Amino acid sequence: MKQQHALERGANDPGLENPTRRSLLVGSAGAMAAVSLLGFTPLTKASEPKSLPDFAAWKDRNALIVYTANTMETHRGAIGNGVITPADRLFVRNNLPAPPSTITDDPDAWEVQIEGVKNPRSLTVGELKSMGVTTVASVLQCSGNGRAFFPHGASGTPWSVGAAGCVMWTGVPLKDVVDALGGVAEGARYITGTGGESLPEGLDPKSIMVERSIPTRALDSALLAWEMNDIPLSHTHGGPLRLVVPGYYGVNNVKYVKNIAFTENQTDAKIQASGYRVREVGKSGSPDQPSMWEMNVKSWVTAPLETGRSGRSMVCGVAFGGTVALEKIEVSTDGGKTWKQGRFLGPDLGPYAWRPFVMAADLGAGEHRIVSRATDIEGNTQPEGRIENERGYGHNGWSDHGVSVTVS
Repeated sequence: MKQQHALERGANDPGLENPTRRSLLVGSAGAMAAVSLLGFTPLTKASEPKSLPDFAAWKDRNALIVYTANTMETHRGAIGNGVITPADRLFVRNNLPAPPSTITDDPDAWEVQIEGVKNPRSLTVGELKSMGVTTVASVLQCSGNGRAFFPHGASGTPWSVGAAGCVMWTGVPLKDVVDALGGVAEGARYITGTGGESLPEGLDPKSIMVERSIPTRALDSALLAWEMNDIPLSHTHGGPLRLVVPGYYGVNNVKYVKNIAFTENQTDAKIQASGYRVREVGKSGSPDQPSMWEMNVKSWVTAPLETGRSGRSMVCGVAFGGTVALEKIEVSTDGGKTWKQGRFLGPDLGPYAWRPFVMAADLGAGEHRIVSRATDIEGNTQPEGRIENERGYGHNGWSDHGVSVTVS
């Protein structure tokens, strides 16, 4: 069962062996050294603003829970039954304030440096567009999605289920770029991406910069994306260029990417060395702990919520397998005592996309605990509970993710 992760083998090894996928992806928290220093003001539910910050003013305010100017969650009821999440409903999570919005005025001029290849060089987005193109549907999910369910009060944004969405990415396969530059240099074990955010003065750059390393096995699926949902990638979501790694947690999908390096070792930036690491409650992060890389199999219910009428009801939700396609989805209306198989809705957009699902249920008057349980084609099934960890990462337990509905 996917109960521990393959990323996971620790700092000196992850990325060398093929993951067994019998692991529960989980990761660590982050490069957020001094939140107040960076201009992030955490918001309580009572202080949640009526309007959105300029950074994301174009989004659907009614679909979002706003925690900070750079942290917004999609309401469970706003997720809907579609395969693709509308951009104006997609959650927002930035480890640093975004660079100036003017960087998207001339997106083709944005440059990314490619290192650790036979012929390293800088390429503009315009040049990348002549090297190849692909479109991939993939779930984008924050490592801490589900953090709100941890009883120890894990620090970080208290995400429920809405720090996730499924979007279409368009860009050039990273492998095509690498091949055009002569291939990966000998000895490289990691792909290290660096974001283009402006760093505050007076701080050690390594303590705050967004720079993530992932195993080179991700090269087969990674891309440099300039479009999301068929429109130019917005400044809000990492435009003009973003490193996209289908099946991997959001932190590895580096926004405003300025540098891609193929390296022998993982970066020593804090966000990698001690951030987004899975560790026991009360322990500090360190490079020998599992890192938040591939996602695990997961699902949750999106309707009905809170109340309903007795009789026939359509239980809806979404499910995904991370880097593996789904085999089935099951739904229980009695808290997991009995299960019935649901059916997937809409087109299958590949192993990295989520599958909306539905199951017809006859609900009598009273309270019903509705939960869902997904299984992928490798036999990995959502567990009932969670793996307790300091930062509340990688939670895919079906029990916590259910809903209690009062039927009259």
